[in-house]
Amino acid sequence: MRSEITKRMLSSIILIPIALFFIIKGSFFFIFFMTIFFIVTAYEWHSLSKKKTYQIPGLIFLIISIYLTIIFRGNTDSELFIFLVTILICVSTDIGGYVFGKIFKGPKINKKISPSKTYAGSIGGYFLSIILVYFFVQNSFLIDNDLHTFGKDTFFWVLLISTISQIGDFIVSFFKRKSKVKNTGSILPGHGGLLDRTDGMLFAIPFAYFFFKFYFLI
Repeated sequence: MRSEITKRMLSSIILIPIALFFIIKGSFFFIFFMTIFFIVTAYEWHSLSKKKTYQIPGLIFLIISIYLTIIFRGNTDSELFIFLVTILICVSTDIGGYVFGKIFKGPKINKKISPSKTYAGSIGGYFLSIILVYFFVQNSFLIDNDLHTFGKDTFFWVLLISTISQIGDFIVSFFKRKSKVKNTGSILPGHGGLLDRTDGMLFAIPFAYFFFKFYFLI
């Protein structure tokens, strides 16, 4: 367990700053980053779902998700702020779920779909998301408006996106079980495939885009 956590920490220390660079730079840099992301995840999905009926629908969903991610990133500081908060929720949910699940263990949510996911991990995902987003929002230098407070709307947003992220994780886990594989790949030491670590985002970000599109008219 320790060696796996160490590998995860080291790869995260390297990859997170790189991803943040391209996200914050935006424009061509972000499009280039998402193009590389698509190539890797599309290859992983192709390998996972080879000769399966869900291969093409999954690839179409991946294309749509990445396209909406590029749009959702936007060009203004406020759009970047909302995008970063959404990403932070997804990452925190994943980390919290892994750490709390390993520490507290407990009953599994659904052994058939994902043998390692526990109720403790799910609660840990919510908890860590709330804590990290609170500190990010209260101390963000990106904006200077009403979003710069952690109120009930932000709390609701954290719970909503964290839930969608966990559902997305379960959906990909379902297809991994159907394909009889543990991970979508091995490109990330300690993590598995890139799709393993971003499956929640691929569902949460499109949801976030449409939520803001129809309720806040971004």
